[in-house]
Order: sequence, then C-alpha cells, then structure tokens
Amino acid sequence: MSTIVSQPNRRDVLLLGTTTVGLSGTGLALWPFIDSMMPAADVAALATTEVDISLIEIDQRITVIWRGKPVFIDHRSETSVQKIRSETIEDLRDPQTDEERVQKAEWLVAIGVCTHLGCIPLGQKDGDPRGDYGGWFCPCHGSHYDQSGRIRKGPAPRNLAIPPYTFKANDILLIG
Repeated sequence: MSTIVSQPNRRDVLLLGTTTVGLSGTGLALWPFIDSMMPAADVAALATTEVDISLIEIDQRITVIWRGKPVFIDHRSETSVQKIRSETIEDLRDPQTDEERVQKAEWLVAIGVCTHLGCIPLGQKDGDPRGDYGGWFCPCHGSHYDQSGRIRKGPAPRNLAIPPYTFKANDILLIG
C-alpha cells in the first residue's frame, strides 16, 4: 500500500507566508506596549538595598532607604533581646513574638513608618525620645513601639512592618 504525500500548493505557501508576516507585524506593534509595563531602570534599582552591617555597633541604629521608605536596622544587645523576649504578648494590640519578627535575634529590620498615619517615628538617633518601651516614639499622635517594633501604646493599629530581607553573608543584609 502506498501513502499519498501531498505537495504544498501555491495557496498553502501564500497562507503560511501571510500568517508569518502578520504575526511578526503584530508582535512588533505590541512590543512598545509590553515594554512599557516593565519597571524603569531607576525603579528596578530601588527594588533591593544591600547593607554592610559589620560596621554597626551593638545598640546602634541606622536608617537606610528601600523603595523610598526608611528602614530601621537595630543591632540589639543580648540584654535587650532577653528583656524583649521575656515580656508577655497577650495584652498587645498586634500580638507577635520577637522570634516571629526577626531572623537573627540581634538584628531587628523594620520599615520606619508609623502604622497610624505614616509618620516617621523618632528613636534612631542618640538623644531621640524612644518612648516608654525603649523602641520608637511617634510624636505626631503619641504611638510608642518597643525594641521589637511592636505597638505598645498610642493610636497606631499595627506593629512596624517587617520588609522582606535575607542575610547574604554574616555581614551583608539584603532588603527586598
């Protein structure tokens, strides 16, 4: 039994050529629209922030910028960690343990924006008021945060947010 192999006729070749040119043209016409949805280079550059934390001394706090927001990095002492972890959380407005909020006990990384109205709390610089709990104090409406960034007193409804971060090495922190 023989199989019949059909030869492409002129109509098939024209249909294939027209389809190829049409799809290529559509792709070229849509490319500027698709490309406009990609983040700009300046936005992509802000997507992550790398911080060398080896220079931060114990009990020192620094502020870095990530996605246009201040991020508080606190190198906590062992005494501070023990104190904050010994407190009960049942009475807190937004109960979270310190262990849930940090990856390494000595490092707290939190977005430095008050969860009440978006102010930047004080407590990062020496001499700043740190509130009743030794963390941060928002003078606009009187919110007090502890050394784990948890709301303890005042109108703020939630704890300071924790950004996504990883430790690339013992002394390099990657936020974002």
